Amino acid sequence: MKLLEDRILRDGIVKPGNILKVDSFINHQMDISFINELGREFKRRFSHNRITKILTIEASGIGIACIAAQYFGVPVIFAKKAQSLNLDGEMYIAKVESFTHKRVYDVILSKKFLTEQDHVLLIDDFLANGCALMGLMDIVKQSGAVLEGAGVVIEKGFQKGGQMIRDMGVHLESLAIVDAMTDDSLTFRADN
Repeated sequence: MKLLEDRILRDGIVKPGNILKVDSFINHQMDISFINELGREFKRRFSHNRITKILTIEASGIGIACIAAQYFGVPVIFAKKAQSLNLDGEMYIAKVESFTHKRVYDVILSKKFLTEQDHVLLIDDFLANGCALMGLMDIVKQSGAVLEGAGVVIEKGFQKGGQMIRDMGVHLESLAIVDAMTDDSLTFRADN
């Protein structure tokens, strides 16, 4: 998606350790008009899928998922990264390793919000090693729901996650795929 690639080149910051910061427009400060275009593109790419719920993970994916959900006319549910007092009843639980935070944690979703009648689209801001999507896919599997696909804003194509998810037969759509990244430049996959 050229609009996204241009914005990354203009406002993204590459940090050592293959970190791409897009916090000025996607995942800390959110440019809603811009994210609205991302949501519209997810709807276009998954327009032939039956979607009843959008599932994401706390916290950076929530805003993007909410905007996308408006185009699908469905609710957003998100897996929480910590147990809290307001979570009650039975839960789906999956383990996720964070590339950015370098830790493993449980993600939790109440069983009352995801059932075998649902058709689920996963949405997230980044895909690196695939751990977050794998955790969300595990929750979908536990629920008996149908996984319709996964939409990612930025995929780090030089890491294993995207290929691993595609090799599992999942319909994965990444709006921008970064093929290479150094401390002062990045290149995008041309055929996306």
